[in-house]
Amino acid sequence: MSLRQSLRPNASEPTADQRILELACAHLRAFGPRRATIVGIAEAAGMSHANVYRYFPSKEALFEAVTLLWLKPLEQQLHVIVQGPDPAGDKLERALTALQNAYRRKRDDDPVLFGLLCAAFERNEGVARRHRNRVQSEIQTIVEEGIGSGAFRIQDRRRAMALVFDLAHRFVHPVSIALDKGFSSADMDLRASRAITVIQRGLVYGDSDFDM
Repeated sequence: MSLRQSLRPNASEPTADQRILELACAHLRAFGPRRATIVGIAEAAGMSHANVYRYFPSKEALFEAVTLLWLKPLEQQLHVIVQGPDPAGDKLERALTALQNAYRRKRDDDPVLFGLLCAAFERNEGVARRHRNRVQSEIQTIVEEGIGSGAFRIQDRRRAMALVFDLAHRFVHPVSIALDKGFSSADMDLRASRAITVIQRGLVYGDSDFDM
């Protein structure tokens, strides 16, 4: 059987790019991003490194794809929350909670891959920018829904978005979550809950203290 035939997708086998991503994840966890190489991943996949480059044009592109692999379900979860029937205030709480929980689980259970995302945020690289834009877009949809329905008294979308992300930053920014690793989950849950309550109060009541 030729390599092309062996890589043909079927119901029981992953496609070549999926297999490469799986092996890339394993190599990253074993060796870290600096020591993980395209050559090593290709050898584990039983193919040449040139064949890996057919699917991912660079090591950086492969690492971005690895990061997107675990971010995509989170982004889909946020979209489901935003499109649901709940009131805007409840949606906002669920979305912010989903974000922090997903990041913290990844930080604790898969620190190497979470570190890739943090590094991308620190360098403002493509996968981080795209993920941030998607998150902000979903939150903006909630904010606009709350303003349109009259549930949120703050009418300026820009100010409302600033309120949300300024107060929630510690709990929804990957780098901040990485820095908070020494705190207990119970402590961070309580702090995040308080922050979300303040955000909701500012949006719902439009207190002058929050109308930035």
